[in-house]
Amino acid sequence: MNLDLQVFLNLFVSIAEEMGIVLRRTAFSANIKERRDYSCAVYDADGRTVAMGDHMPAHLGAMPVSVSAVLQEAQPGRGDIYFLNDPFRGGTHLPDITSVSAVFPSGCDAPALYLATRAHHADVGGMMPGSMPLATEIFQEGLRIPPIRLVRDGEYDEGLLALILANVRTPQERRGDLGAQVAAHRVGERRLLQALAKHGPAKIAERTAQLQDYAERLMRRRLAALPDGSYDFEDCLDNDGFSTRPVRIACRLTVSGESATVDFSESDPQTRGGVNANRAVTDSAVMYCFRCLIAEDAPYNAGLMRPVTVVTRAGTVCAARLPASVAAGNVETSQRIADVVMGALQQADPASVPAASSGTMNNVSLGGIDPLSGAPFAYYETIAGGMGARPTADGLDAVHTNMTNSLNTPIEALEHQYPLRVTRYSKRPGSGGTGKHRGGHGVIREIEFLAGAEVTLLSERRERRPYGVAGGGPGKPGRNTLNGSVVAAKGSFQVKPGDRMKIETPGGGGYFSSKK
Repeated sequence: MNLDLQVFLNLFVSIAEEMGIVLRRTAFSANIKERRDYSCAVYDADGRTVAMGDHMPAHLGAMPVSVSAVLQEAQPGRGDIYFLNDPFRGGTHLPDITSVSAVFPSGCDAPALYLATRAHHADVGGMMPGSMPLATEIFQEGLRIPPIRLVRDGEYDEGLLALILANVRTPQERRGDLGAQVAAHRVGERRLLQALAKHGPAKIAERTAQLQDYAERLMRRRLAALPDGSYDFEDCLDNDGFSTRPVRIACRLTVSGESATVDFSESDPQTRGGVNANRAVTDSAVMYCFRCLIAEDAPYNAGLMRPVTVVTRAGTVCAARLPASVAAGNVETSQRIADVVMGALQQADPASVPAASSGTMNNVSLGGIDPLSGAPFAYYETIAGGMGARPTADGLDAVHTNMTNSLNTPIEALEHQYPLRVTRYSKRPGSGGTGKHRGGHGVIREIEFLAGAEVTLLSERRERRPYGVAGGGPGKPGRNTLNGSVVAAKGSFQVKPGDRMKIETPGGGGYFSSKK
């Protein structure tokens, strides 16, 4: 990449990153402010990705579909911001609310660029606090929002905003987090207008196209280094939360010259429970895995996936149809899709691809009435696990891996904001898979409830362990307990003050046999 193009890459990435900083610093909820469960990106005049912040892989690969949905159903004008969360229009699950706006150069009637943010809101209604229930259809999971113009000519549509806030448990927090997304758009628009004024729309369009072409070349060169052939891999989710039957995800990777096809057609049909992933989530997981193949700091944009074709069969767990429940599809099935694609890539390139990481986000959502304030509260978090061992090194301990790039909620922030007490937070010794290079260890997180609450857990790898590679041992499976008794990996229950919930997360798989 020449110096001039590098300057423009850094410009666009810095704008997405600055948007993320504004979103985090102005948000109300711990989920966004502390865990950083959000993403921001810049798109060209056709809605194709130009640059992304270093945010959530599960969001970033799916967001272009939401941008396209807005452009197909409505055309944002100056000062307009559209919001949506519909998983069947490129959303991931209902708590992830996406915002899209257009950037118009001075004196022009056509947009030159688009901006988007996606943030996980701690509650968007539905049958359980946190809006991550074990549901049988999407209508039970929360408020489903098609593309709506929530900000018109710089001002909120107070009627639409009131409709949204009337259907959530924590309206003040939701208004604050939506406002943080609006603030991110404001700063992103300001920076892009400065760039358009300095360089001109024609040069900006030329450089965005060149960055996409450059990313495509990097991917083609990397694929050309892999041996041609077909590589099959499959793995299973433990269950869908209603049945004990495992849910199979099967992948056939075909490499041919500078291109590749990833076919999920033989995966299981969509399920009753909410482990269904929409097509955008599947695309996002595939994009993440192939980006990991490139050693260089490649632009994370639309060009990366031009050489890669993703094939799905509608109505399967990798391409669910309405009205499938999808709450866990984004967080759990995306992780298994990544495990399966990585398993196929590992056959094609054993020297580069690690063993399986923990393979779950260990989702905890809960809510109730705070006895001190008398106000409702809702909280959501994911908990780290072990990273898979690498060909040349151990896996990392206690880290969010693959489709999640969030942080933990600090104990101080959690206890300050909610009627909860963290009684243990530590690594989980011995949970990483054995091998010359061991898998990373998982986490133990124990929470004492200071108020009654409803709790939902959506977790995986409680039965099927993260796989090892080249003779390395599998990671230890996770376990959830309440007051010492095991509770289901997926499900809801009520707790009373003094109850303690412990989440023990899986370790990563090992690499190479440790036996001589």
